[in-house]
Amino acid sequence: MNIQDKVIAITGGAKGIGRSIALSLAAKGGKIAILDLDEIGMTETIKLVENSGSIARAYKCNVADEETVVDTFNQIASDFGAIHGLVNNAGILRDSTLIKVKDGKVVKKMSAEHFSLVVDVHMKGAFLCAREAASHMVESGIDEGCIVSMSSGAFRGNFGQTNYSAAKAGIVSMSRVWSKELARFNIRSMAIAPGTIDTELLRSMPAEALSGLEKMVPLGRIGDVKNIAQTVEYIFENDYLSGDVIDVNGGMFL
Repeated sequence: MNIQDKVIAITGGAKGIGRSIALSLAAKGGKIAILDLDEIGMTETIKLVENSGSIARAYKCNVADEETVVDTFNQIASDFGAIHGLVNNAGILRDSTLIKVKDGKVVKKMSAEHFSLVVDVHMKGAFLCAREAASHMVESGIDEGCIVSMSSGAFRGNFGQTNYSAAKAGIVSMSRVWSKELARFNIRSMAIAPGTIDTELLRSMPAEALSGLEKMVPLGRIGDVKNIAQTVEYIFENDYLSGDVIDVNGGMFL
């Protein structure tokens, strides 16, 4: 896909990885729709996109709410005239072990609320956004489309992340299903599984813990958000990539 003048929706685009993806695609001439709940962050991202010479619009959207997602994608299609691409990037964390045991007694359990919240934002959100984006792609008659969904190395199973790991594994599976179902419309679907990436959340960790993470990565360093943006750009531009997941992790999960 030639990114120039293509309309690409990015969820969780207000900061971090989502913002980096927006700026990378905008630099290639993409027209960017930013979906997030962080209005201040979206405004900042739009200014940066505009400074790069492209255009962007902000859409306050809870990706786990079906009615809101439907309305948002209808508005994007109306504002831009079409939708050519989607990056499912929105996410949250509510980490804890399944149970916490002290002196042989269970003192804490992962709450059903936290399980559902994480699964809803990551997996249900990706499903709803992909469904609406694909619907607009098909009905508008575009020549090609691309859906990129952000999984994580955690899809293989991370300690203390039952909810997150389940959601990220689900994203990989859904992405593969979409690649089969949507191929006849020339819509491709891929997933990316980032490893340890330098984000605000990571920088909030104690220095000792962060140093320990760096040592676990075979390349010996934390990844940058630009590494993920480069991978998104690569997927969009390589029109024979579909149905797989790309690990971007410095060798950590190999």
